[in-house]
Amino acid sequence: MGYWGKVIGGMAGFAMGGPFGAALGAALGHAADSGMPPRFSFPFSALGNPIAAQSKVAAILGQKQQLFSIAVVALAAKLAKCDGPVRRAEIEAFRSQFRIPDSSVRDIGRLFDMARVTSEGFEIYAEQLGEAFSDNHATLELVLGSLFAIARADGAVNAKEQTFLAGVHRAFRLDRLAWDRARGAAPPRPAADEADPYEILGVARSANAEELRAVWRKLMRENHPDALAARGVPPEFIEKASASVARINAAWDRIKRERRM
Repeated sequence: MGYWGKVIGGMAGFAMGGPFGAALGAALGHAADSGMPPRFSFPFSALGNPIAAQSKVAAILGQKQQLFSIAVVALAAKLAKCDGPVRRAEIEAFRSQFRIPDSSVRDIGRLFDMARVTSEGFEIYAEQLGEAFSDNHATLELVLGSLFAIARADGAVNAKEQTFLAGVHRAFRLDRLAWDRARGAAPPRPAADEADPYEILGVARSANAEELRAVWRKLMRENHPDALAARGVPPEFIEKASASVARINAAWDRIKRERRM
């Protein structure tokens, strides 16, 4: 089953049984992936909002792929709604940013429509996604950048969209530079042959060898394609991470040569 097909499987539970059906679908999906029988040890009565319910179930079961999918769809839909009616340009921007295949458009559209009923309640999705990827700020920054692209799809980012995005940024616990890069106020990390390698790594030239090595290792952990794939990040984000790894390694090599490390 394709990436988006897996989250669609959980959607069937909502149509058939509300939060309980979603929990059942998520548990069965987890069982199929892990080869273990499903276990129901969480309070279904407390799940409330059906979309939030499934994201909670996915988090409980450790299904980061499904959690990522639900969270980004909900955040994109609620962002588009926060300043009024959702426009076609915003929907197309969402499809472009997350590469929704034609075969999944209808089903993902249903989830999008459920989420866009109101812009309220977006915080739970941002918080759960931020917690799940708290050790991978690079992925969270890519998500924030994609949300900015959706906000700009129908014109300049307005005050309501700015407030929404600032809330996501806080929930993700990203720094100011990540915010500036995501909104385009600071340039993205350029290719290694076009910029200072210290800028690419985000460190001062005065950093010692131990500090430099620690930063390089951290960036590699955050951006390594295999690690992201194992955590269920979609292919388009893995492609961006692969490009980042190449830039990071090239910058690291240049620094080592310059310092004869």
